Amino acid sequence: MSSRRSGARRDRLDVGGNPPARKMIRTAKLASLPLAFTGRRIAGASKRALGRPADEVDREIQRRTAEHMAEVLGELKGCAAKLGQILGIYELALPADLAQPYRVALSRLQDSAPPMLPGTVHAVLAETFGPDWRGRFREFDDRRAAAATIGQVHRAVWHDGRAVAVKVMYPGARAAIDSDLRQLRGLSWLAPVFAPHADGSAVMDEFAECVRAELDFAAEARNQRRFAEVYADDPDFRVPRVVTQRGDVIVSEWLDGIPLSRVIASGAQAERDRVGMLAIRFFWSSAPRSGLLYGDPHPGNFRVLPDGRLGVVDFGACSPWPPPQFPALVHDLADALMNGGPAELDAFARRHGFLDGQRGLDSAALAAKLLPFTEILRAETFRVDIDWLRERTRDAMSPKLSNAYRQLGAPAYLMPFHRALVTLFGLVAQLGTTGPMRAEILRWSPEFRAVMERHGSQTGQPTDLAAVRLRRADRPPRSLSPQGS
Repeated sequence: MSSRRSGARRDRLDVGGNPPARKMIRTAKLASLPLAFTGRRIAGASKRALGRPADEVDREIQRRTAEHMAEVLGELKGCAAKLGQILGIYELALPADLAQPYRVALSRLQDSAPPMLPGTVHAVLAETFGPDWRGRFREFDDRRAAAATIGQVHRAVWHDGRAVAVKVMYPGARAAIDSDLRQLRGLSWLAPVFAPHADGSAVMDEFAECVRAELDFAAEARNQRRFAEVYADDPDFRVPRVVTQRGDVIVSEWLDGIPLSRVIASGAQAERDRVGMLAIRFFWSSAPRSGLLYGDPHPGNFRVLPDGRLGVVDFGACSPWPPPQFPALVHDLADALMNGGPAELDAFARRHGFLDGQRGLDSAALAAKLLPFTEILRAETFRVDIDWLRERTRDAMSPKLSNAYRQLGAPAYLMPFHRALVTLFGLVAQLGTTGPMRAEILRWSPEFRAVMERHGSQTGQPTDLAAVRLRRADRPPRSLSPQGS
């Protein structure tokens, strides 16, 4: 077969449900986003000139651009789709009326991508388990039950009668992600536009390591087994046990439950609050209980089970945590904000690698920007919603030279925690969660507890010390019943 015919065959396979792996194809698809946007703007100018209302034209441009973005990133899967999920949080920096079409389109990336065709799925299973792979299952549903950025999930019945989820990696996913990462690394010079003092290459390397870790299904299965062990019989959470893992396939227990997207869209507020607080509890408890940071707390990875527990899936983005320097960083930052002032904040930034000896820092301005986050630790009950998160995101993303965030660098080792925390805030905000967030955070963080105890003794103000002294093994009773489907 000639190279042209071979290339044409690969292109046809790309259309058949696998992520396009050839660099030329992926580059062209990514490049189509700004090109198409430019074309829409030109066409929109003509429509406005013919008398069509400008607001109507702008909304149409935004809607079509958002849909195109979701379509392309979802089709590319891999790193591009993972980037799309992260961008789905940062669109909160846009005004509400402009952000809506992007929110709707990008949210699709959390739960859906173009399906892998049955023949491709069967080929992966045959390669993994052998030509008699069907003998391992009593039933296998060719329709995908869920999609992830690097694979898709099918419902099946294992040979012993257990309902299972079969996660199959997209053929070509590794090559596709390598291509994406090469392109993103080439764009690391753009980092100073958003964070002038960040080490773009180091941050990009850390991001690449996080993404590539999700391609290691053996490691993901080990992570899931660890979480299933430490959360076994937990009254609040259920982690499905791994049945088997081979190559690019993981077979786990099936979880029946209500997707969080449905709770976000139509759940009663009491249920939204309950689920949001459970997500916070799972995130903050993950490292103390398992030694692993749960790194991908977006809505697609949670289910509300019939018994009210929160089911958790997808353990590819887990990192051993904490690094040796992280506990001191948490303590010193909280202590500077709660018990110190600008001088202490400046000392913290220099001590922990956010500043070097040559750069100055407007510590007072930075403290003002961080104040809304400290309010979570000051209030017994706090609410995080879209408006609150939008203001925080605007503060962080502002391109003004006076933006204190832009005066900081960022230690690359914080990338997994930062990514996970931003994703968690996005989930909690979409639910519009109100609850005792301080008590939940203090329960799992001795560093925060020490700071808050000192803060209470200095100010003479109550700091809910009963909550501060909660032991990690304590499990307060749940007070809210599960929301029905």
